[in-house]
Amino acid sequence: MATPPVLPPDNEPAWERERHLRTIGQISYALHAIVAVGAVLPAFQPSVLLLVAAFILDLVKRDDALGSWQESHFRWRIRSVLWAAGLYLLTAPLWLLFVAPGWIAWGLVSIWFLYRVVRGWLSLNERRAMPD
Repeated sequence: MATPPVLPPDNEPAWERERHLRTIGQISYALHAIVAVGAVLPAFQPSVLLLVAAFILDLVKRDDALGSWQESHFRWRIRSVLWAAGLYLLTAPLWLLFVAPGWIAWGLVSIWFLYRVVRGWLSLNERRAMPD
């Protein structure tokens, strides 16, 4: 059952809501990007806590975007994190059995995650919705 969109308060203009949601999106994509780049570059390892913070921010604020083009960005970021986590867990046994395939699998997942972050962030800056 679909949830009705959350409308901005009467005293908040639509442009203000859009600006607020874009700011949240910029912060979230920035945190995602820091972690994604760190996953690809072995010498740069930011804390996964940044990703958790971005994930929680997206979960908490996604209802504010219901009914707007930015709703797709919240969905995109949440799904990206969930899929990446699932793929990392799925390929984790490779580290125990074979180190080289573990590196390759995690490298591919990291590159895929970085691609999702860059694609989403560019679309947000162009004010375009993400595909479902």
